[in-house]
Amino acid sequence: MMEVTTEKLLVVKDLKVHFNTARGIVKALDGVNLEIGRAETYGLVGETGSGKSVTALSIMRLIRPPGKIMEGKISFEGKELLGKTEEEMRMIRGSRIAMIFQEPMTSLNPVYTVGGQIAEPLKIHKSLEKSEILSKAVDLLNLVRMPEPLRTMAQYPHELSGGMRQRAMIAMMLSCDPSLLIADEPTTALDVTIQAQILQLMRELQQKMNSSILLITHDLGIVAEMCHRLAIMYAGQVVESATVNELFEDPKHPYTVGLLRAIPKPHERVSRLEVIPGSVPDLIHAPQGCKFHPRCPHVMDVCRSKEPSYIKVSEEHYVACHLYND
Repeated sequence: MMEVTTEKLLVVKDLKVHFNTARGIVKALDGVNLEIGRAETYGLVGETGSGKSVTALSIMRLIRPPGKIMEGKISFEGKELLGKTEEEMRMIRGSRIAMIFQEPMTSLNPVYTVGGQIAEPLKIHKSLEKSEILSKAVDLLNLVRMPEPLRTMAQYPHELSGGMRQRAMIAMMLSCDPSLLIADEPTTALDVTIQAQILQLMRELQQKMNSSILLITHDLGIVAEMCHRLAIMYAGQVVESATVNELFEDPKHPYTVGLLRAIPKPHERVSRLEVIPGSVPDLIHAPQGCKFHPRCPHVMDVCRSKEPSYIKVSEEHYVACHLYND
């Protein structure tokens, strides 16, 4: 892994996002805190519905009604994003912050060629001649090791395989050399072989471009392979964050412990994998106190009434759990 600097590229503090629905207000994010350094790969892990993708969309300022960012701070390259106009954000998206979505078939426009879509960010953010844009687009497809890049330029998304579409999406997102690349489940729709190729490609491109990656996934195996640090999300909150090595060796939060125990171990034969009982709570009527307490094997009276504070347990290890509160 490349060396990570101590300089903070992205700082998210006390971020709250609500969605107004017919059933009531969904508190999708309830005080999220993240810090990502330059040249760092940071993992964001949690069950479906924990708030991972909403966090990514909030950073991009893509939350739309009925959703709304209620409060918090998002500082990127030392500048506060929540105070910027939509026009200012359009100049940041794709140029300084780019996002790879989970399923490229739904993100790439089906009526435009792959080459046209890769060229679009270059037209918006770079002062290049038409011939330079086309040459740059071909170079980007070569960079992501797309077979027959010239032919691919003229093809439409439906003519490509899943792995090729994801490569095209990565090429488009890298076109303006962003400082931060948000990858939202970038390999979920791919088979295992192509998944490994895409992850290796992302690692090589990060080293070449010295960019940071926010990797959103539910796969702890991918996190162990790719990331420097990670945060565990549950019910719209970060419940634990640490370096990858420390979190895997010494998890603190009962939810994190449960996730790690649920991973099958190659050297052990078991008839049934361990599971975390219950399910993610309804965020319209979230439990009082610690949101994990209805599923926690170590629940105490204080857990049912008081929300735990986010405390430091070692140099880079933080946890929100009453087991570690004084």
